[in-house]
Amino acid sequence: MARTGPKNTALRVLVWLGVILAVLTAILAGGTMAGQASWAPKLALDLEGGTQMILAPKVEGGSDITEDQLNQAVAIIRQRVDGSGVAEAEISTQSGRNVVVSLPGTPSKETRALIQASADMNFRPVLQAGPGAAVPAESLTPDDKLPKPTAEPANGSDVNWITPEIYKKFETLDCDNPAQDKQERSDPAKPLVTCEPASANSPAIKYILGPVEVKGADIAGSSFQLQRGAQGAVTNEWAVNIQFNEEGTAKFKEVTDRLYQFYTAGGGQSGSDPKSQFAIVLDDQVISAPRSLAVITDGRPQITGGFTEESAKALSDQLRFGALPISFEIQSEQQISATLGGEQLRMGMLAGLIGLLLVVVYSLIQYRALGLVTVASLVMAGALTYLAIGILGWTENYRLSLAGVAGIIVAIGQTADSFIVYFERIRDELREGRGLVSAVENGWKRAKRTVLASKAVNLLAALVLYFVAVGNVRGFAFTLGLTAIADLIVVFMFTHPTLQLLARTKFFGEGHPLSGLDPKSLGAVPLYRGAGRFRTPADKPAAVAALRAKNTGAKAEAERRMTIAERRLAERQEQLAGSSKSASKEGN
Repeated sequence: MARTGPKNTALRVLVWLGVILAVLTAILAGGTMAGQASWAPKLALDLEGGTQMILAPKVEGGSDITEDQLNQAVAIIRQRVDGSGVAEAEISTQSGRNVVVSLPGTPSKETRALIQASADMNFRPVLQAGPGAAVPAESLTPDDKLPKPTAEPANGSDVNWITPEIYKKFETLDCDNPAQDKQERSDPAKPLVTCEPASANSPAIKYILGPVEVKGADIAGSSFQLQRGAQGAVTNEWAVNIQFNEEGTAKFKEVTDRLYQFYTAGGGQSGSDPKSQFAIVLDDQVISAPRSLAVITDGRPQITGGFTEESAKALSDQLRFGALPISFEIQSEQQISATLGGEQLRMGMLAGLIGLLLVVVYSLIQYRALGLVTVASLVMAGALTYLAIGILGWTENYRLSLAGVAGIIVAIGQTADSFIVYFERIRDELREGRGLVSAVENGWKRAKRTVLASKAVNLLAALVLYFVAVGNVRGFAFTLGLTAIADLIVVFMFTHPTLQLLARTKFFGEGHPLSGLDPKSLGAVPLYRGAGRFRTPADKPAAVAALRAKNTGAKAEAERRMTIAERRLAERQEQLAGSSKSASKEGN
């Protein structure tokens, strides 16, 4: 019964792994049949080629663009391109004035329009706010209960702007679903349903906003600083300051006069009527929605509330540069080939195959038939990684770059390390005189802690590299982390269960010389030696010495690495062994 339990457990784990592979394969196959996915992974710009566009900025009034304005324009374009689902795009400046955008494949009309459009910032009053998740279908408001306009809207905060269609759109909007990102521009004279993305301090929020009442072009400047208290003392809280021009000052006074009435009607509490808020909207997405706590008559409002220095600076930059009426015209457009990347990919694949072959050869020489488990485990890890990359390419538009291929190649050695640690633990247990079934279980208990610690370090390094690095280096970090996860799945759900089953076969269980787990070749001394004799402590050094004698180079290296304490212990054990032999001869 003791042996049946682990065997059944091993079979169940292998079945579950088979189910996981089958489900992933079915998902990718379904996407392929629907024409939305492909069995081949999507390739990045350096491997597939694509389109390079050189954009020349245009500023209203014909004034020159500054370096700060250009950098902010690049940031806005990058945000737009990433939001449209184009992965591994390269965006940079050229000659201190132009912007170079390189995209894999051929950009769609929507993406091209987004890239060329000017930064559109404006201020809209909030009509309604709610959590960013979509309302479940069973909880949607019935058609006969939907709000219906009763008159023409009197101002931007009038709820008569909310039609049944607008409210349905608000309920079904999911701010965490990139597929629902807007790509067309909204009408400034009509209400807008949109999101404020989640941040470190708050979850995503969705809004129904009224028409534009103050344009971003009316911002004369912005800054950020530490707040001052009532007595003029500097506090530890950051604030963002806005300065409007003359026209913006008049409009903002009129808006805040109305919003402040909603605030006081709600008791002056932070959770009062959402219509006391005004939303700062950049490219139809809310970047902040502060509440109006007073009527601003001088055109110098201050935004406060949970800012860090970094977030205050980011909002200040968006207000200062995001409102600039900069648009772009495509100065030149050309197709770029992946000739260099294709050659590098071929060389990289060749290097990966050579590395894989060397790992296989080493495993077969060092572990004989046991090395076949390494080969099978590498195949399983490769299949999991390949399916994951294919599904991510379909669902998240992930594209495999040359740096990502390098991450996969590096992972071959790291994956093989996990198997070597496990196999060597089993061999140590066999040298202690245990049977193979017991050696597999005890070796696993010792090896899995080492494997988990090693993969935790790999994952941590990959995460840090992914969030700190930029460009293609992130592709390297991503595949490095992905393969580490695949390695853990394979070691726990394939390698260990397979060895549990092999340990119960005659070939491995009886220690065939070609199995790689022959106790005799490993220098093991059984606990019971026959004729009423049991293993003694003196037997272990003798067995180890006999094993070392097979390889004088290994023996010299092992002795060189011994500490003083280990060397003295070995000498004492050798003396005890010699004394035991002398006593035996005298007895005879």
